[in-house]
Amino acid sequence: MTRVLVVEDDPQLVRALLIGLQARQYGIDVAPDGTTALRLTAARQPDVILLGLGLPDMDGLDVIKNLRDRSRAPVLVLSARRASEEKVAALDAGADDYITKPFSMDELLARLRAAVRRTKTAPFTSGTAAVTTQDFTVDLVAKKVTREGRDVRLTPTEWQLLEILVCHPGRLITQRHLLRQVWDSSRSDRTHYLRVYMAQLRRKLEPDPSHPRYLITEPGMGYRFES
Repeated sequence: MTRVLVVEDDPQLVRALLIGLQARQYGIDVAPDGTTALRLTAARQPDVILLGLGLPDMDGLDVIKNLRDRSRAPVLVLSARRASEEKVAALDAGADDYITKPFSMDELLARLRAAVRRTKTAPFTSGTAAVTTQDFTVDLVAKKVTREGRDVRLTPTEWQLLEILVCHPGRLITQRHLLRQVWDSSRSDRTHYLRVYMAQLRRKLEPDPSHPRYLITEPGMGYRFES
C-alpha cells in the first residue's frame, strides 16, 4: 500500500483528500502543521507527501527544505498561490510538483501516480549499469550520482530527468516527452518546471553551470545529454 502524508490545516480539504485517497486504497497520515509533518515523516516514512504552504507554525518553503533533508519521498505542493514566482520558489526549495487550488481529484491522482512512479526502479535503455563522465558518475542500478568521490543528493524529480537524458546520450529529448514522463502532462505552460530542474541539475553536476558541458539546452525544443 502506498502511504501518503497529507500536510494541510484546512479541515474541509483534508476531509476531501481522505475520502478520495482512502477510496483508492492509499494509506493516509495527516499533519496539521509543519512540526507534525516532520515528525510523521521520520516515524512513518511516507511514499509521497501532499503539502499545503499556508501552515500555522512554519513557512511552507522551510518545511520543504526540512523534508528534503529527511526523506526522498516526492513532495507535491497544494496551494492557491498562482504566481510563477511562487511555483518556482517551491520547486527550487525541493518540491517535485505544484498543484494549484482548486483542483480535481482526477488531476491530483494523476500527479500523485506520476510522483510515486518517479521513485520506482524503471528499466533503462542505455544498456549499461553506469554512465561515467569526466566530472561525475551516474549509477543507474543504485540510482545515485557521485562527484569527486562524494554522493550528490538529488530529488526524485531531478533523478528521473537525469536518468531519461543519460539513457539516451546525444539524443534530443523534447520538452513534451519530458513533461509527459515526469509530470504526466504535456502542457506547454509547464516548461518552466523543466528550466528550474535543469538549472538545479547543472548546479549540482556541471563544472560551470552557466556554460553546461553535459546537460545541453536545444532552445524551444528540449534537452540533450553529451558525455
